[in-house]
Amino acid sequence: MLEREEGASSTLRQLGATVRTLDLWDDPVELIGDDDDELEIRPRALVFEALDRPDLAVAALRAVRKEPYFDNVGALIAVTVGQIARIDPSSGFDDFCLHPYVPEELYGRIRALEWRRSEFATEERHKVAGIVVDKAGHEVYVDGRPISLTAKEFALLAYLCERRGKVLSREHLLARVWGNRYEGGPRTVDIHVRRLRAKLGDALPLETLRGSGYKLRAPDTEEHKGRGGNGERPDRPERAESEEQAEEEAG
Repeated sequence: MLEREEGASSTLRQLGATVRTLDLWDDPVELIGDDDDELEIRPRALVFEALDRPDLAVAALRAVRKEPYFDNVGALIAVTVGQIARIDPSSGFDDFCLHPYVPEELYGRIRALEWRRSEFATEERHKVAGIVVDKAGHEVYVDGRPISLTAKEFALLAYLCERRGKVLSREHLLARVWGNRYEGGPRTVDIHVRRLRAKLGDALPLETLRGSGYKLRAPDTEEHKGRGGNGERPDRPERAESEEQAEEEAG
């Protein structure tokens, strides 16, 4: 965005933010400071002031996304009222904002961007992409929508979040989630994974590693190629119906 008296940079600075500016057609590398890595400085949001030229902002966003420095940083496009219909949902922007700016709206949309892109883990809550697992409240949300899970589905999801980035075998998951006294086989894990994928959809970054087990992707790993972003899915387990029925009775 440009340095303008009524621009987003001026509005954000008035709100106390540190802002770096650049013309839409300039090299995005110029936004990166020499000491950013050493000081662990990372941008919180990208605001593209397209105004009456959203096409220029789309080209600028593509250039920005080529730089790893801006990975996982939300992008907001600012347009005038007359250009709203020209914003292509597939252009790569996470949200839009109207110009002239209402400071509270601009601030609120940037905060929402940060939340959607953020990930964290505490003793009581995990946020994995758009999934929030509230262990204290025994609740799961996907993009703000409550998702109903059985007790074992919730326990499995919570354990995967706690061990994020680690490869977990079916036998390990069976022992940790179901307990050593459970008499069912490892296919039970496959059944519950299939249920989680059906309920959580593409929001669940779970990989199937044939011969090894499952891994919930860590945020810094390369996007895995596969069906629905979940990696290679396991073969449909045999005797699924009978084991599913047994699991319903077991909780």
